[in-house]
Amino acid sequence: MPVQTETEQTTETAKAPQGSHHWVMTLDLPGRLSVTAANTCTPPQGWTRLDVYTAIRNEMARSNPDLARANVTFFALEPNQL
Repeated sequence: MPVQTETEQTTETAKAPQGSHHWVMTLDLPGRLSVTAANTCTPPQGWTRLDVYTAIRNEMARSNPDLARANVTFFALEPNQL
């Protein structure tokens, strides 16, 4: 039976699906508009926290183009488990 090296084990772990995550984001245009949204997502394999942040921000701006220039005042992303 072949023995796995630490590098091989790490690679296999990295290939595992990331699972569902819960996120909350608040975008604010001072004095004009503030929007908070929350949902769940399952990031594709290999995505980073920044990738998820960017995708969520872009989606919120797609829904309301004024939000493309908004400030992010809150962002949370956590595994969706208790």
